[in-house]
Parts: sequence; C-alpha cells; structure tokens
Amino acid sequence: MRSAIVLVGGAARRAGGREKYFFTFRGKTFIDRLIDTLREVADEIVVVARDPEQCERFGHLDDIRCIPDIRRDLGPIGGLHAGALAVHGEYVFVAACDMPCIHPGVVRLLFDTVAGYDAAIPCWNADMLEPLHAVYRRSALLGYLEEHESLSLRAMIWSLDTRYVNMEEIRKIDPGLMTFTNINNLEDLELIDTSAGRGRDDVRGPGQESS
Repeated sequence: MRSAIVLVGGAARRAGGREKYFFTFRGKTFIDRLIDTLREVADEIVVVARDPEQCERFGHLDDIRCIPDIRRDLGPIGGLHAGALAVHGEYVFVAACDMPCIHPGVVRLLFDTVAGYDAAIPCWNADMLEPLHAVYRRSALLGYLEEHESLSLRAMIWSLDTRYVNMEEIRKIDPGLMTFTNINNLEDLELIDTSAGRGRDDVRGPGQESS
C-alpha cells in the first residue's frame, strides 16, 4: 500500500488575502490539483492541518481524511508526525500544499527507488534537497519522530538510511523539473502561469531545505 501526506498547516501565511492552497492554476486550486495527482499514485491520502478549524476548509475533498497536528507549532516535523501516525502504508509520499505541478511519474519513481531505504529524497546537490517532495518509510519516520530533538528536516534526513535521487534521473520523466515548483506569493503564480511551457528553471530557483 502506498500512502501520501499533504502538509497544509504551514499555510497560515496569506498572500493577496488568500491562503496558498486555494490559489488557482489552470482552472483548479492548488489543493485540488495536488489531490488529483496523488490519487493516481497513492492508495490513501491524508491532509494534515494545523488545527480542527483548518480541517473544515477541506471538507469538499471526497474520500480524503484531514487531521490536525497532534504536537502543535513544530512546523513540518509536527505535520509529518501526525501524518505518519494516521496513514497505513509502509511507504509514504510527503508533499507541501504549495506545489501545484507535482508530476505523478516522479512520485512513482520515488516509490520505486525507496525500496531497501528509509527515504528517497530528490537532491540538487549535497546541500540542496527536496524533503517535502519525497518518499519515506513510515516505520523509520515514526522511529525518528518519537524521540527527536531537532526540528530540522535536514537533521531527520541525515539520521535515516536515505537514497538521494539526483535531478538527472528525474529529468528523464519531467525534463523541465516543473514538479518542484512551489509558490510563495501571487507574483510567483503569475510567473508560473506564463512560463510553465518553458520549464521550471524559467520560473524560480530550486527549493532548499533550511536547517
């Protein structure tokens, strides 16, 4: 069984008066696009929100469970903890809610390459990783999250037996690497809308997990 976790709790920041997961790109909201993609590659999807009130905003998503953080104010680490406890699959794809162009083929690649490892993490180089566009072994996540001290995703990844997936492998499926595009504000959205056909590198630089 393959599971997916979508982290929306960190979307408290607003841009242009709207929360990012309700931005619209090519006729669909970010969250609807992301869920539609994940339905192609995962057997179950869990959305993790910051509290029960935020969960109510996702009631329109059929057959999708939305759960609140159990341990509050821990950022993505808190969302991963709640999500890992809620899903049933041994391998879990994790995504941020502000990535409207995730490619199902890339997600399948990560699921296929994680076998025998605790995680499959796309990497641009040794310092630039995509921890919120990655697959993890559920048991390894829970083992780390039960007793961790650091809130850094980088520290978590380094503690796991991780398979780093380089961009050349991913370009074979998604030549423009659009799958990693994330939107921080309305200006980014306008850029991706006009530049999507030219590839991700025309939109913005690669994501980087900060320690």
